[in-house]
Amino acid sequence: MASGATMTAPICLVENQKEQLTVNPEALEILNNISQPVVVVAIAGLSRTGKSYLMNRLAGQNHGFRLNSTVRSETKGIWMWCVPHSTKKNHTLILLDTEGLGDVKKVDPKNDSWIFALTVLLSSTLIYNSMGTINHQALEQLHYVTELTQLIRAKSSSTSEEVKDSTEFVSFFPDFVWTVRDFTLELKIGEASITEDEYLEDALKLNSNMPRECIRQFFPKRKCFVFDRPTSDRNLLFHLEKVPEDKLDSTFQEQSKKFCTYIFNHTKTKTLREGITVTGSRLGTLLKAYVDAIKKGAVPCLENVVTTLAQRENSVAVQKAADHYSEQMAQRVRLPTDTLQELLDVHAHCEREAIAVFMEHSFKDDKREFQKKLETLLSAIIQLSIQNEDASFKYCQAIMKQLSEPLKKSISEKTFSVHGGHELYLQAKRKVELDYKLVPRKGVKVRNKGEKVEQRSGLTCSFVPFKNFHGSVERAKKEAAEKEQEQLKQKEEEQRQKMEAQERSFSENLGQLEEKIKKERENFRVMLERMLKHYLQVSMAWIEADSHSSGREG
Repeated sequence: MASGATMTAPICLVENQKEQLTVNPEALEILNNISQPVVVVAIAGLSRTGKSYLMNRLAGQNHGFRLNSTVRSETKGIWMWCVPHSTKKNHTLILLDTEGLGDVKKVDPKNDSWIFALTVLLSSTLIYNSMGTINHQALEQLHYVTELTQLIRAKSSSTSEEVKDSTEFVSFFPDFVWTVRDFTLELKIGEASITEDEYLEDALKLNSNMPRECIRQFFPKRKCFVFDRPTSDRNLLFHLEKVPEDKLDSTFQEQSKKFCTYIFNHTKTKTLREGITVTGSRLGTLLKAYVDAIKKGAVPCLENVVTTLAQRENSVAVQKAADHYSEQMAQRVRLPTDTLQELLDVHAHCEREAIAVFMEHSFKDDKREFQKKLETLLSAIIQLSIQNEDASFKYCQAIMKQLSEPLKKSISEKTFSVHGGHELYLQAKRKVELDYKLVPRKGVKVRNKGEKVEQRSGLTCSFVPFKNFHGSVERAKKEAAEKEQEQLKQKEEEQRQKMEAQERSFSENLGQLEEKIKKERENFRVMLERMLKHYLQVSMAWIEADSHSSGREG
């Protein structure tokens, strides 16, 4: 069963010491232990705008991310809080609270830009929090969005232009939510009432403001929430984390509940291009690769990072599939099996499950490099058949030894060295063989065990005087020849069964691969359609803006 994580308090995920970003190993270990898909909600905005309070509400707590009502910002770097998702079963909700943007004390202004870019890359939903209204000044403060084309690369090709890259952003960028705190305006345009979303879209109408253009271009899915003041009591505002729910303004309570409900119900599972689902461990790998690139002075490239992630994840997928196969075979097979076909049938069933495990956890195995490794591991049926035969032979030998002890004792005591002794010997021998046949689950070697009974168990009785000795020898030779012929047919049949098993294995691998490719192509088609639709919408908006501009000039 997939494992998640429940943290009682947040932990620093990305440390920002002396404006140098580093990943906290303890937080990375927490992510590596989360095998569930993750929903990542991150918040960004200027310092002291109440970001941490909103994130605590999403965690269902008043305390957690540190609040501060003074002029000094408390949050440094990016902090993480992992909790079970309230509406998505077997998903982990990861909340990210980021350092306030726009700190005038920073020596390197690009430090804020990198924190913002990392937040965008990691999240499923990006919340931008501001105070007052969405006006020109508020949009100018969000200039970090205009720098994303310089800080993020979608393709590894050195010839890729920023514009070409930016059109790819839609395929992996998060949804965008603008929260406006301490909102005091009426939601109206002229005399007509408008919704919060219409308020945002009106504020984002294209003009010379670059942040507006970038928000519309990079984030096709946008949402807006406005909040009244939590309380009119200034003293309570200074210690908001200690204020009981019923002491807050009723309108604010309703607005907060509406906001949380939307985030829980509409934030998507974090995915990469082509619908690749991100788990906690995958998110940790992505984060480390992004920060390592930033520390080297490079631009994080999604294509390269995903390739690195695929190499690691596909190796893990091979091991998971092989382990599943071994566990299931150990549970379902007790050597020796009565027939080779019985063993092959169980092998085929366990192999089918193992391939499904691999397909579930692997991605971008375009050259089938890792699937071929799994095929090699699962081709152990030949070794299994040898083990099965060996187990059968040893079991049969042990049974025969036990059953033939009385007969061996009679031979050593020369019980049959009397007149008519040979007939007595044959009767005793047939009884041993009959008792041997009645023993269940002797395995595949049961058929060619009989002729070796006398040789391996010391049951020869050539010294016994009897009539028609030479006739008996001839019959024995004939029986031996018939048994040898039967064994040859059995080996041919077993070889045919093994060949059929290999063909089934090949077909199973190919069939599941084709199904996976079909799903990936469908995901890719949906992604391209979404990108094209958004591109057309942005293009039409530009045309309309140019048309209005030309009309005014005329």
